[in-house]
Amino acid sequence: MASDDLIAKLKAALGDQGVLTGKDAEEKAVGGWSKLGVPAAVLRPASTEEVSKALKICHAAGEGVVPWGGKTGLVEGGEAQGHIALSLERMNKIEEIDATGGTMSVQAGCVLQTVCEAAEAKGLMFPLDLGARGSATIGGNISTNAGGNRVIRYGMTRDMVLGLEVVLADGTVMTSMNKLIKNNAGYDLKQMFIGSEGTLGVVTRAVLRLRPKPASQDTGFVAVESFAQLPAFLRHMERALGGALSAFEVMWEDFYKLVTSEPAKGRPVIAHGHPYYVLVESLGGDQEADSARFEAAMMAALEEGMISDAVIAKSQAERDAMWALRDDVGQVVHTYPMFTFDVSLKIADMESYIGEVKNALAAKWTGSSLMVFGHLGDGNLHVIPGRFPDAGPETRRGVEAIVYGELRERQGSVSAEHGIGLEKRPYLDWSRSPEEVALMRLLKRTLDPKNILNPGKVLAPVPQAKAAE
Repeated sequence: MASDDLIAKLKAALGDQGVLTGKDAEEKAVGGWSKLGVPAAVLRPASTEEVSKALKICHAAGEGVVPWGGKTGLVEGGEAQGHIALSLERMNKIEEIDATGGTMSVQAGCVLQTVCEAAEAKGLMFPLDLGARGSATIGGNISTNAGGNRVIRYGMTRDMVLGLEVVLADGTVMTSMNKLIKNNAGYDLKQMFIGSEGTLGVVTRAVLRLRPKPASQDTGFVAVESFAQLPAFLRHMERALGGALSAFEVMWEDFYKLVTSEPAKGRPVIAHGHPYYVLVESLGGDQEADSARFEAAMMAALEEGMISDAVIAKSQAERDAMWALRDDVGQVVHTYPMFTFDVSLKIADMESYIGEVKNALAAKWTGSSLMVFGHLGDGNLHVIPGRFPDAGPETRRGVEAIVYGELRERQGSVSAEHGIGLEKRPYLDWSRSPEEVALMRLLKRTLDPKNILNPGKVLAPVPQAKAAE
């Protein structure tokens, strides 16, 4: 627990507005998407300089600091019980948009939706798109290397970041606000911090790569009768659209039923009764030509039997309704005791994986269910087992053993885009080799020898005797 002396030093550095304690700090921990705990204090720096001052003070005291973005993480990566939470909510400015160079310089607390809207106003696009766009911050996106709905075309967050400013554990500021697409002068240090979940440094600013705003958008919703037809349809659309395919979102039947039935707000785009549903979208440069190509590709898929039914959005309202179904994870969360998993594996292994997980869950918990949806094109599935007698720790461990055990057999990843945090920490070595984990530990010890940055996340603590060997 932070001492009164430490809190006094932090208030002297950041001002009373920059340090919340007591009930004010407790209230800040409310509303997180996963457990945040009760921090000893919440820091609210207004600049990189203030972040540096705060970390210098905490480093000298050996006090743990947990960075907070929009608090939308799902793996307890922001859990700050008894530690100092560092919120970047006041560092939320867009500093510059270079329309000619296609870059945007932003502070880490800037909300993703704000970034996207600012880019759009300049005739450009920041391609990252995910359900939490209205709350998630750029710093949080960077810390977890967020994926989202357009990875199939634009890649992960790391593919959209050109430069970073990072404050290290001891308060050292590393400024590398590079605006160049090509820069092979030495090590690309930013990549070390992207996806490190705030354990190696605190991202304070970033240079983002923007793309031209698409002049066309075509969205369709289809029904598919067998899993084998899903990758066939995916490859067909990739070939037919010539690189314009930007989203290929698959919903298993149980998920689709839940988000299109009362009390959910959504209604079926296509009737229930099909094993799989796909939301497919393309972005291009010529609406008339692109729409004709999109419709022709969909018609060919119908004629060849890859899909059994299809609806093409004819308005923005219809397009929004389709995406609302895909984004309605909240309906699943509020329906019954459940757990969420974010996994990655080869497309060829998905059908057997889901089948084995479903059977194993049913064998252990009669009446359990399994909701599945995901970004099939990049191998990422969101697996949601539910209808358990309770959602306690023992039940969770049993479910994890099944979900991750079947994944391990197929050499998949326990984290496709949500990170490791505390929740997935016991399973890190199920997806990474001993040599990889050892190198991660070496980086952590080198950059954060006192282990103050997001302590305990990603890597399990090493006993003192073993650490000294």
